[in-house]
Amino acid sequence: MGLLIPLIIIALCCLVIWRAGDGFMVASEYVGRNLSEGVRGATINAIASSMPEVFTSFFFLFVLNDASGFSGGIGTTAGSAIFNSMVIPAVSIIAVISIGAAKKIEISRKVLFRDGIALIMAEFIFLILISGSALDWHHGLLLMSVYVVYIVFMFATMDKKTKEALMASAPKEDEEIDEGEETESKKSSSFFLAFISLDLENVFMGKSKINDTRAWLLLITSTMCIAGVCYWLVLACEWLGEKSYHVPYLGSFEGLDIPVMFVALILASAASSFPDTIISIKDAKKGNYDDAISNALGSNIFDVCFALGFPLFIFTLINGPIVMSEDIIDLSSELRLLLLLSTVVAVVIFTAGKYMGRGKAFTLLGIYVFFVIYIVGRGSGSLWAKSIADGLVSVVHFFNIN
Repeated sequence: MGLLIPLIIIALCCLVIWRAGDGFMVASEYVGRNLSEGVRGATINAIASSMPEVFTSFFFLFVLNDASGFSGGIGTTAGSAIFNSMVIPAVSIIAVISIGAAKKIEISRKVLFRDGIALIMAEFIFLILISGSALDWHHGLLLMSVYVVYIVFMFATMDKKTKEALMASAPKEDEEIDEGEETESKKSSSFFLAFISLDLENVFMGKSKINDTRAWLLLITSTMCIAGVCYWLVLACEWLGEKSYHVPYLGSFEGLDIPVMFVALILASAASSFPDTIISIKDAKKGNYDDAISNALGSNIFDVCFALGFPLFIFTLINGPIVMSEDIIDLSSELRLLLLLSTVVAVVIFTAGKYMGRGKAFTLLGIYVFFVIYIVGRGSGSLWAKSIADGLVSVVHFFNIN
């Protein structure tokens, strides 16, 4: 029962994030309708679908209110980044192949190299910057600045035609909703049924056509829904990590008695990545392969730089520097290097060869399964996992990164 309660809460959080993620997708597609494929995926889609990571990191810091909370934030953002790099591209490829749309897909080399190199650079800066025994507001500010530089670069390298379309704010012809699509998307149930099932698209639009006002209302409301459930997601992860915890009206229960970072690495990160997964799969099924992959990679850059940097900036401005223990420093070092290495491996797999098919998809899934086994081993105190962790920490110490 002690494990069942938080797991049920996490499952319900996944459900709400999934339903609200549909609203995200509709609104973000409209808001970014004039951006080119790839740029839209790496910016509008990536930011919208990464809101769960922002709120989860925020609540980890402000609920736990200490270095343990920051480690939970790192666990969520780093775990989500690894999930995005491995699982999302893999399931997107498999989804396309399974419906017979293609036997393999081709991703723009420009998108892969642009976002892949940018992500590796961001994670290297993250590895260097978030080090030492104390973290302050300027660390968060510098992380956010890295993301601002990435966004400026993205828009500066857009082609002239796309820039003109964006400035004109005119919908592209091929993105007009025809009568058939509108009928299909507007098979609305009643407002009440749409409301209780979190069908936010029908709540805000019903049979009306989407416009700027409705799109932004839908985007903001989806964000607020996800913000609310992220509090419960953090609380459930905290309960799982505790030796014992108390639930009002139900009593006290036993947890796993492991660092909350390990819980966040798998459960919080997977739950918060639901919108990314949904958006990328739907983009891939539509044939927008560049958007599907750039959403995953762009989300990682946002997660590492903003989803962790913004909560860190706000928290330390209010409460002062976060002082980390030696154990938290080593855990953070291990995870930061593991994140960088996994990203390098993922980018090499993406760029090896012209196409991505089942082979690459199952390779990526296999790597993620090993990552989950490793984290479970770390949480349970397995010697083989501890040996790998010691090796990662030694590498960080060797290069004097801490």
